[in-house]
Amino acid sequence: MADFLLMFILVIPIYGVLIWSYFDPEESLLWGKRWMYKEEPEIAEGAICYTKMMSLVSMIVLTVIYAFGLF
Repeated sequence: MADFLLMFILVIPIYGVLIWSYFDPEESLLWGKRWMYKEEPEIAEGAICYTKMMSLVSMIVLTVIYAFGLF
């Protein structure tokens, strides 16, 4: 039981980052790389869509893995 509680506590920040990536993909794509540009870079619509979909898929897969580990 303690290992599932520990796993849940460790997964919370990952969910937070994935939710942030889903709702603000432009900012998450530029996180840590903004210093490389003198002006605001334009991000392709495909990259934004890909980031949102991969965040959603990752949240679903993480939930399924946690649910199967619980049972």
